[in-house]
Amino acid sequence: MNAAARKPDRILIAILSVIALLVVVGLVVVFTRGGPDALDGSTPQGVVQRYSTAVIDGDTATANSYLTEAANSLCGGFRESGPLPTRVVLISATERGNSALVKVSVVGSGSGGPFGPSEYEMEDRFSLVKTDSKWLIDRAPYQLLSCTGSSVKP
Repeated sequence: MNAAARKPDRILIAILSVIALLVVVGLVVVFTRGGPDALDGSTPQGVVQRYSTAVIDGDTATANSYLTEAANSLCGGFRESGPLPTRVVLISATERGNSALVKVSVVGSGSGGPFGPSEYEMEDRFSLVKTDSKWLIDRAPYQLLSCTGSSVKP
């Protein structure tokens, strides 16, 4: 009878081992996923992707390198009005000669309320112009102004 009692234990151990292996594989897949693929930096979409990443990371100098002089001047008198978005999702891009519109979905989260943190999403667009064969942002959504997070620009 001792041999019969050990057989179900071995089956149970094998099942638990398979489950543990699946959990470990799942965790490895989740934690080793990379970020989004980098788009071509010579396209309007690539410029918007690099600019948005710089703004979200707080790298104002890099973000400003993607702006026209007119767009850079928009930060005068700007005061931070809320948290930075958590992600920007590309919806579409339209090029017309030396101008382009890149439509995005801007996603952010609020501090909370009676039911915990809240998330918002809104569609907006970037206007770009081609200057010296390089795409530059002429207008960005207000949540993604490169001066976001700074106090007041002198």
